[in-house]
Amino acid sequence: MSVTPCGFARTPEKGLARLHWSEGRPAELPRAFTGWAVDGHEPDVPSLRPLRGLEIEWPDREVPLAGLVRLAAAGVPLTADDAPAWVPPELAALLTDRDWLAHTGTGPRSLADLRREEHSVRLRRLTHRLPPSRTPRISVVMSTRRPALVAGALAQMARQRDTDIEVLLGLHGVPFEQVRQAVESCPLPVTWVEAPATTSFGEVLNEAAALAAGDYVAKWDDDDWYGPDHLADLIMAASYSGADIVGTTAEFFYLEPLHATIRRTTFASGAAYPSEVSSDHVAGGTILASRTIFQDLGGFPAQPRAVDRDFLKAAQAAGASIYRTHGLGYVLRRTLSDQHTWQLPLAHFLKVATNQWRGFRPSLLLEAA
Repeated sequence: MSVTPCGFARTPEKGLARLHWSEGRPAELPRAFTGWAVDGHEPDVPSLRPLRGLEIEWPDREVPLAGLVRLAAAGVPLTADDAPAWVPPELAALLTDRDWLAHTGTGPRSLADLRREEHSVRLRRLTHRLPPSRTPRISVVMSTRRPALVAGALAQMARQRDTDIEVLLGLHGVPFEQVRQAVESCPLPVTWVEAPATTSFGEVLNEAAALAAGDYVAKWDDDDWYGPDHLADLIMAASYSGADIVGTTAEFFYLEPLHATIRRTTFASGAAYPSEVSSDHVAGGTILASRTIFQDLGGFPAQPRAVDRDFLKAAQAAGASIYRTHGLGYVLRRTLSDQHTWQLPLAHFLKVATNQWRGFRPSLLLEAA
């Protein structure tokens, strides 16, 4: 069974432990063991979850890195003061980047924990990212009533890394001439459909998705922010989880009228809202489904609101598996506009906030200017 980040703990209960090379000397270990050891014991990923991370002590000679890479694949935060020449440069650069350790504090509101999780995600990418030969094609579906937002949304799609993308644009009561310049400036292949303003949101999405030729269908919201690894991270999560549908946590929100960013890591009930878990809930603007599953489910519900929620309900009822990965590369925008299909007052987001910052303060993984 492959090692995955499933079970990653956002808030560690313990500090750093020592990762070192062992030759199986009985004085150090309860049984003969050769390989990477944690404080004298063979690493067991579940038992490492409460740790802040592992500090690497390099042996004085070249040794196999498979055990160390296995820990990176599990998302265990790894760090080292330096790295020998025999460590691959990309891995060495991540291991010796100790900025995440510069922050202190513990608990769900801790910035140190957020930096730690960002470091963990970078390690996961290094080990789970699919090679170019296995990169699937993604049909990105977006419906819009707001032509002014199309250029920005397409620009975010165009900066996606390690992906093969086609864009399917549903113009919801918007003539193509109003977005022609944005579409023709986009380096990605863009196909569009024009639907009357009276058409339901779900129907517009389905009209666009009917043109999909990709292996996966991904939903994209025109007013949200997506990091450059957003789609690649979803494909990565689909690969290691084996799920039919993946999405992210709805974790970061920009409350535009208040010029504030909030992060939530619990539901309104107070229950934990973890990432890297099988679940029935993911952020609607991040749904990615295999095209076969999407078509078998009949696409999105043909209704004006709650399209994402009811699509996931239908998927669960049909026995499709759903997996929720990290939400650090995604920010939802909330305004006073009545054009949001998810209608909740701004006070609700302040109530569920674990963290609150003035201004636009996404995770570093969004790579915002």
